[in-house]
Amino acid sequence: MLRELSVQNLALIEDVRVELERGYCAWTGETGAGKSLLLTALGLLLGGKGSGDLVREGKDEARVASIFEVDDPTLREEVEEILGGALDDAQLILTRRISAQGRGSAHANGLPVTIATLQKLGQRLVDIHGQHEGRALLDPDCQRSLLDAHGGLGQFVADYRACRSTYETLRRQRLELLRSAQERQRQRALLEFERDELAAAGPIAGEYNELTREAQRLGNAEELRAASAEGYASLYEADGSAQEILQRIARRLEPLADSAPELAEISANLERLADETRDAAYGLRKLRRDWDDDPGRLDEVENRLALYRRLAGRFQCKADDLPARLEQAVRELGAIERDDTDLLGLDAPLTRAWAELKGAAVALSDARKRTCKAFADSVQARLKAVGLGAARLSLDVESRPLDDVPGDNPAPPEWGIDRVEFLFSANPGEPPRSLRKIASGGELSRVTLAIKAVLAGSDRTPTLVFDEIDTGVGGRLGSMLGRTMAELAAHHQIICVTHLPQMASFANRQWVIRKRVEHGRTSTTILPLDTDDRVEELAAMLRGDSAAEGTRQEALSMLQEARAAR
Repeated sequence: MLRELSVQNLALIEDVRVELERGYCAWTGETGAGKSLLLTALGLLLGGKGSGDLVREGKDEARVASIFEVDDPTLREEVEEILGGALDDAQLILTRRISAQGRGSAHANGLPVTIATLQKLGQRLVDIHGQHEGRALLDPDCQRSLLDAHGGLGQFVADYRACRSTYETLRRQRLELLRSAQERQRQRALLEFERDELAAAGPIAGEYNELTREAQRLGNAEELRAASAEGYASLYEADGSAQEILQRIARRLEPLADSAPELAEISANLERLADETRDAAYGLRKLRRDWDDDPGRLDEVENRLALYRRLAGRFQCKADDLPARLEQAVRELGAIERDDTDLLGLDAPLTRAWAELKGAAVALSDARKRTCKAFADSVQARLKAVGLGAARLSLDVESRPLDDVPGDNPAPPEWGIDRVEFLFSANPGEPPRSLRKIASGGELSRVTLAIKAVLAGSDRTPTLVFDEIDTGVGGRLGSMLGRTMAELAAHHQIICVTHLPQMASFANRQWVIRKRVEHGRTSTTILPLDTDDRVEELAAMLRGDSAAEGTRQEALSMLQEARAAR
């Protein structure tokens, strides 16, 4: 519910703060006092259009703020989903600022939000109806939702949407596979060629590097043998070889170790180096014998390397990557085979999903058709109470036929196959026509009130606002409208702007909106009324400021009778 509304520097409003309550809240006051400005302020908080023209003359900006209590668990979840975060203490604080230059900002619980977010919140928190607001009733989508709410058709709608989601998922998968079928065939041909050529070559991981080293060894066999022979001779075989020199020095130093102990370690190291030099020389001798010329093997290696390089150039990859490229081609061919299999396998599930979707759509449509007469009758029974006793309201449900077999077209809309239309006749003898084509603002507001009364238990919008729906209504009908408001207040917070004392008398609380002039400036105020003040205000609404004692007694009696009726 709306707990508090505060407005600063909005046109005639300099600084107003109103604390609201549950139940039926009536706002009264003379024409032009500023009642519409308060509703404009509320509309700004709910995402309405703002402009610099709304800012009070001489002020830099207008500011509007509200506190909503969101204690219904389901509503709280929806609000938190819109905001993307949790509410503290089940309170939602909305703020809107508009500068004199037309720039603005909006916040929810202190965090900046977009106007679109305010609009989403507003759709869940407040429903405004009046001469110019509340045109949602004219929308066929709204009319269909009202019918579903009255019939308790939520499960039918949920079943239909689940079937629709399943069908649409399968249909999109099939369409995507069909769209890519030609590309898959082209890709298959390329991949098969690539796979066959690579498989024929039989690349092996690491083979290219091994062959490269072998080719270098075979190509340089003579130089390698010469270098090995020279190394063997220098290290071991030739006179004055490295091994001979090391051994001779070690043996010369060894007898002197008794005189200079530090020479013992040097002599031992030289002996070790002499042994290692001999071993290295033997290794070179062995390699020299192994590195024989093999022209036939060199040709084989060079041919194999040329094949690697040719394939690497064709497939634009490194020669070392050819084995992985073969594996990739095999994997991609497998994926194409699976896609083709999937396409063939979708036909039966798609047919079943379409049959289930069609069954759910027909079930929802039949339920709506069974419900529409009862709903129209319930609203019809309420029309007299809102001053439309001679009017007639009916509902027309027109269903779109569905094919027996699925096609490539999308599923029906998410709300089903039905077009729901409210038909209205304001006067006897007139044929019913579309409500959106013939209803006036006042008639539309009262039809809305009748529908809200019928849906009071199922409509989850916490706050309903009615702005001067009493236009053209007399005292007797005003009492009936007030009684209807009181009934609605058992399920919603009601804020009603009215000029009729009969309507205001049924309110749980009443506020008066007035203009005052101070220091040459006009401003709007709103004040809560106690019982005595309400009697005075109701008397003024009946007879003006000159109301006599008899009028005050009439007002008191009206207030007491309304309380008794509540």
